[in-house]
Amino acid sequence: MMSGTNERDTNGRLPGGREAVIVRASLIGIGTNLALAAGKAVAGLMARSIAMVLDAVNNLSDALSSLITIIATRLAGRAPDKHHPLGHGRIEYLSALIIAGIVLYAGIAALLESVRKIISPVTPEYSVLSLIVLGVAVAAKLFLGYYFRRVGRETDSGSLRASGTDALSDAFLSASVLAGAVVYMTSGLNLEAWIGVLISCFILRAGIGLMKEAVDDLLGKRLDPEITAAIRQTILAEEPVSGVFDLILNSYGPERMIGSAHIEVPDTMTAAAIDRLERRIASRVLEKHGVLMTAIGIYAKNSTDDRIAEMRSRLTRMVMSHDGILQVHGFSVNEEEKTILFDVIVDYDRADRRAIFEHISREAAEMYPDYDFRLVMDIDI
Repeated sequence: MMSGTNERDTNGRLPGGREAVIVRASLIGIGTNLALAAGKAVAGLMARSIAMVLDAVNNLSDALSSLITIIATRLAGRAPDKHHPLGHGRIEYLSALIIAGIVLYAGIAALLESVRKIISPVTPEYSVLSLIVLGVAVAAKLFLGYYFRRVGRETDSGSLRASGTDALSDAFLSASVLAGAVVYMTSGLNLEAWIGVLISCFILRAGIGLMKEAVDDLLGKRLDPEITAAIRQTILAEEPVSGVFDLILNSYGPERMIGSAHIEVPDTMTAAAIDRLERRIASRVLEKHGVLMTAIGIYAKNSTDDRIAEMRSRLTRMVMSHDGILQVHGFSVNEEEKTILFDVIVDYDRADRRAIFEHISREAAEMYPDYDFRLVMDIDI
């Protein structure tokens, strides 16, 4: 079993490596869930309790989920190759999707069986053994829930975090079965089948949540704002960067992140100076955040022409005066071609995003009719 601290080394790595930590946690989950499934199945059959049997089936699905996590972690840890130059890390996202499918199937099967028992009820025969098994199950699932979630956070494993949430839900479900058994033994009121329906609904709810999270990871979801803010601060700390925009991070599995960004620098910088700056930024971001910056583009900020500076200031004030505007960046004036370029970010919450953007485009053209405006409605990342 893992230690209670999981302390990292000086480079932030977990002892034994991420893969070993995840596999070890999953093996603990498999052993615990198999033991609980066996105990609940035997006690449930002896007591003729459909709720306990369904709870046992749920534990079996949890054990299978942990096995899938181990297999996926092993496959995701394979070295990059000719066909997958960025590695195999996204296999973990697929495994989370498979686990969600298993949970949903278990929930549907449990619901159908519970409904059948409501139509044709069976009188349970609870014993002290049944209560002991259920009590142990509640304690074991609470332990697994907090353990999986902690290790999942430390290893950035979506599968383990999902298993932890599922285990905490299971603890509540086992507690419900235990409460139903106590009620029946003390009052004779049989809530078996209805508790089975409750268990089924919780399993389905967990499955839907897991499915949504897995699909979000595969589609590409908005990253934690704290991560992007920290990367921006690291880049802004490099002189003479005055702005960071269009920061895009692509995940190829946990601990496999590549990124790109635009930086705003004075238009007087030489190519050699920009090259040194970009290399320095890429090195710092990789060192501090573990993100490989594959591309760093530049926006050249005018620093010599007061007239262009005034144009930028006026247009920025005009754009930002409209509701729903989050940012203006990438401002550039080409006097030879008589063009003005800049990007506008409109809030996704605004249903009239396109109308706002077009209104801004017209207003800008009216302010400087001698110029051709080439505006871009940029995405809010």
